[in-house]
Amino acid sequence: AAGACGRAMDAAVVDAGCAWELLQGYFLVHDDWMDGDATRRSGPTVHVALAARHGDAHLGAALAVLAGDLGCALAHRVLAAIDAPRAAMVTFARVHEEVVLGQALDLTLGAHDLAAVERMHALKTASYTTRGPIELGAILAGASAEQRAALDRFAAPLGVAFQLRDDLLGAFGTEAETGKPVGSDLRARKRTALIAETIQRGGDLSGWLRGEELDVAAVIEQTGARAAIEARIGALLEQAQRALDEAGVADTSMLRALGRALAERRS
Repeated sequence: AAGACGRAMDAAVVDAGCAWELLQGYFLVHDDWMDGDATRRSGPTVHVALAARHGDAHLGAALAVLAGDLGCALAHRVLAAIDAPRAAMVTFARVHEEVVLGQALDLTLGAHDLAAVERMHALKTASYTTRGPIELGAILAGASAEQRAALDRFAAPLGVAFQLRDDLLGAFGTEAETGKPVGSDLRARKRTALIAETIQRGGDLSGWLRGEELDVAAVIEQTGARAAIEARIGALLEQAQRALDEAGVADTSMLRALGRALAERRS
C-alpha cells in the first residue's frame, strides 16, 4: 500500500494485514492436517497438539478443522470492521476460492506433470502468499486498475518462485532453516516440482512413489532437477522484477527487496 500511494501505512492497512495473517493461518492448519504433517515452525502442528491434549487423534483433527474455520471467520470479521472497499472483500473471497481449488489439485496431482504442479502453485500458494496481499494493499491505497494489473504481474511469478523455494528447502534444507525435520517432504513422498522435474529428466522414482526406500535426494541431484528448479526460481524472480518497471508506483524498492527475500529465502 505504501508503495502504491507513497505514504506510510495507516491503521486500516495494519488491520488488513492482520486479517490476512488469520486467513493464512486457517489455510496452514487445514493443509497440515490434509498432508499429515506433524511439525510446523519447530513445534507440533495444530491437529497434533490437540490430539495430544485430548488423547484422541480423531478429536484432535476435528478440533483443528474447527480452529481453521474459526480463523477464517475472524479474518473476514477483521477485514469487514475496517470498512474496506467492496473490491477488497471480493479479492479476499477470490483468494479463498483459488486456494481451495489449488488444494484440491494438490491432493489429486500426479507425480510427473510439472506444468500441473505450477498451475497448482499459481492457484494455491501464489494466491494467498503474494497476489492477494499485494492486490489488497493496492486497493486500500487507491491504486488504479493499471497499477493493480502491473502489480499482479509482479506477484504471480513471485508466488510460484516462493513455493519452488519451499520445495527445495523441504528436500534439502536443515531443521534450523525450515522448522521441520530434514528431508520431511521426501519422507512424506510429496509430489513437488522437484519430483516432477526429476521424473521428466528420466529419474526412476516409480518404486519410491510406491513406498520403497530410495536415496531420492541423490537421484534429484544426479538428474539435474535441483539445478533446474533453482534456475526456474531465478527466471521467475527476474520476470517479477521486470513487471515493477511498468507498475507506475511511487517507490518499488520495498517490493523489489520483498521479491528477492521470498525467492531466495533460507527458511
